[in-house]
Order: sequence, then C-alpha cells, then structure tokens
Amino acid sequence: MAFSGIRECCSEFKIIKIMMNMNTSSVINMKIGWIGAGVMGSSMVKNLLNAGYECSVFTRTKAKAESLIEAGAVWKNSPADVAKNVDVVALIVAMPSDVESVVLGKNGVLSTMKPGSVLVDFTTSSPELAKRIAKKAEEKNVVALDAPVSGGDVGARNATLSIMVGGNKIAFDKLKNFFKTLGKTIEYQGKAGAGQHTKMVNQILIATNIIGVCEALIYAEKAGLNPQDVLKSVSGGAAASWSLTNLAPRIIKGDFEPGFFVEHFIKDMGIALTEAKKMGIELPGLNLSYNLYKKLDDEMKMGRKGTQALYLGLRNK
Repeated sequence: MAFSGIRECCSEFKIIKIMMNMNTSSVINMKIGWIGAGVMGSSMVKNLLNAGYECSVFTRTKAKAESLIEAGAVWKNSPADVAKNVDVVALIVAMPSDVESVVLGKNGVLSTMKPGSVLVDFTTSSPELAKRIAKKAEEKNVVALDAPVSGGDVGARNATLSIMVGGNKIAFDKLKNFFKTLGKTIEYQGKAGAGQHTKMVNQILIATNIIGVCEALIYAEKAGLNPQDVLKSVSGGAAASWSLTNLAPRIIKGDFEPGFFVEHFIKDMGIALTEAKKMGIELPGLNLSYNLYKKLDDEMKMGRKGTQALYLGLRNK
C-alpha cells in the first residue's frame, strides 16, 4: 500500500510539472488537433471554430471534413500530423479499436504530441483502455483524459452535451473553458477510466428507457390514440425523459436517421455488460436491450439507423 501511495504521489508531481508547460491562457493561443468528423465530431469542431479556437482536423474520409475546412479548420493527413505542435488533441471515433489505433498505433497521436499537451478522448470506449492510454501518455509527458459525452446530435450541435471526465484533475481544471465550449454539464468523475464508467451508467439508464418509449408509442397507436396528444400529456409527468422528448417525435414522424447509431449503442452496451461481469453483477434490463438491438441489427440490418429504430423491430414482432 505504501509503495502504491508513493508511486501515485510521484505520478501526480510529474503531471503537475507536465501541466506547467501547457498554454491555456486564452482561446486565441490554444491550438486544437481533432480526429473524427462524424455526426458528433463535426458539430463539436464547428463550435470550437465559432468560439475562436484554431483547429486542425483528420478523419478517415476527407469528404466528411469539407464543411469544417470551409469553416476554417486546417486539414492534416494522419493522426500523427494532426497531433504535432498543438495544445490539445481531441478525438471522437467509432470503436475502442479505432481509439487504440489512432492513439497508440505506429502513426498514432502519442508518437508526435509535444510534452505538456493533453489528449482528450470523447469516444465512448473501454475503461481499461482509458487507463492504459493514460499510462502510455504519461510516459510521453502527456496527460490523457477520458471524456465521453451524452446528448446525441442535438447536444453536439447546440453545445449542450453532458461531458463526464476521468483522469488528472489538474488537467481537467485547465481545460474547463474548452469543455464549456462543447457542453453544458461538465463533471469530473475521478481517475483515468472513471469517465468511461460514468458513461456506462448513462447507457444502462438509456437502454431500458428507450424500450419503454417504443413500447408506449406502439400501445398508443394500437389503442387508437393521437400520439402527438399523448406526448403532450406524458412528457411533463413522471414518465418524462430525454428519449421521450427527443426520440419519440422522430418516431412519430417516421424519422429513423441517426442521432446516435444502433451499432454504436450495441458496442456501448457490450462494454457495460463486460464491465458488469468483471464486477460480478447481473443487469437483466441491459441484457434485454442488448439482445433486442442485436436482433434489430442482425435481422433487419439497421446498425446505421438511429437508436429510435428499435420501434420498428418491436412493432414488427
């Protein structure tokens, strides 16, 4: 225990020294390197550009970054290139394997990040991977924060995301203004991996809630009710939820395009189930939702649709 405490103190002291080299004095002087320009990433970068941040970007498909380039972002040809000479490297990609490749790969960002810079991973990923990245980053005199987000495409667009952060508290405090440009609810959760664990809590809450939203709309339809009127009655009471407010109207309109992909939600639930197994706990509601979404993807090929597409799978049963 004593040796562990000494190691933690030494590590903390090292990070303090690292952070002393970081420039966070003003938005004008802070340079951001960004990886990922999908549904979430593109809106997040636009908010940074609108706030005055200098941003360079990389994404596997350059066409996805065209609107960002037009808005003032500078294109880079690889993760390693985007990480050179910036204060913060941020990423939001699809899968943990993508995070590992982009961060720890041969041409990954850690190969070129300067001492004193901070890596912020907004991807929903594995807590264990977040811990491993934090350790590897420290070896390079870089600080890594795991900072998964919730709020979907609407939250990314309106800069109202909930951002749950794990990693070094000093680095978190230094980047408060950066986070506030992207989100409304920004909370420090603890050491490396804590942000990812908090996101798993978020996904567990959503998993069964979305089933309820879909089943309720199916019931309303079969009962001959006007779904719009039903929403007016139930949205302000005890049944209120983000999914009811934001996804139910899309379902009623027949809009199943992604604010958050089915395949990504399946990935998230899989991570949560793996972590729960390690803890020796059973989560039957999460397991039910995972299996329903897997069936939706396997049988109806709806992995690239929004999570509200579960309605179609349940309605067709």
